[in-house]
Amino acid sequence: MEKRTSITDLRAMKDRGEKIVMVTAYDYTSALFVEEAGIPLILVGDTLGNVVLGYDTTVPVTMEDILHHVKPVVRGTRRTHIVADMPFMSYQAGPVEALHNAGRLLKEGGAQSVKLEGGSKVAETVRTIVDAGIPVMGHIGLTPQSINQIGGYKVQGKTPAAAVRLLNDAMALQDAGAYAIVLETVPVHVARIITEKLDVPTIGIGAGPETDGQVQVWHDMLGLFTDFRPKHAKRFANLGPLIVDALRTYASDVQGGAFPTEKESFIKQPAPSEVEEMKAASN
Repeated sequence: MEKRTSITDLRAMKDRGEKIVMVTAYDYTSALFVEEAGIPLILVGDTLGNVVLGYDTTVPVTMEDILHHVKPVVRGTRRTHIVADMPFMSYQAGPVEALHNAGRLLKEGGAQSVKLEGGSKVAETVRTIVDAGIPVMGHIGLTPQSINQIGGYKVQGKTPAAAVRLLNDAMALQDAGAYAIVLETVPVHVARIITEKLDVPTIGIGAGPETDGQVQVWHDMLGLFTDFRPKHAKRFANLGPLIVDALRTYASDVQGGAFPTEKESFIKQPAPSEVEEMKAASN
């Protein structure tokens, strides 16, 4: 059996100065492509609420949604480390419920670790989960599950006081046992200082180039999601128009009789008796 990337591998990558690459995936086929590309980390993120389920925010995403999508991603990989997002209200009610739900994501879903949003306020919860043997990735800065409280998708840590709070949050998560921390939508200099201060890796999204790694959403980076385009997302391909063109060609071929041809059909010359039997059976 091939060995999956471990949390100790990620720490060693930071120590070597090797950039960590993470991308989201939500199904078996996408996971196959990510692993073939040699990317060591997949996040089954609650962003599936936006790009797969069509919600305006990640808030409606449930544990069952995450579990449903984690399982095929795990089945599509052998070497990649799979991080399962803990959705809104799966951990906010307290450490005991959080531990139960984190355990489900590993035991039922097959993930190797979980991710949850928040800083100092969730440190006790992180410690409880880690103490039970479940690796936890932290997430600070812009925390989309709290969108109704923070009032929109805004850059976090813009003032000196806010930047210090982010650093304190990062330190609290590290002290609680988090093996890595996502920094989302924070100024570059803030991300740099936090990365320098921490012993564990930082993974940025909209946090500039000086974090230990980067994460991007599958649909954003491949041009598959057109509802909006985040500033921090780069399109490495624009597959959306290609897919539309392919579908239009398919529809045209069906309507015009160009598809299917003999190549896509199963041809067998029937005996005359077979034809007569079928005609008789239909009467």
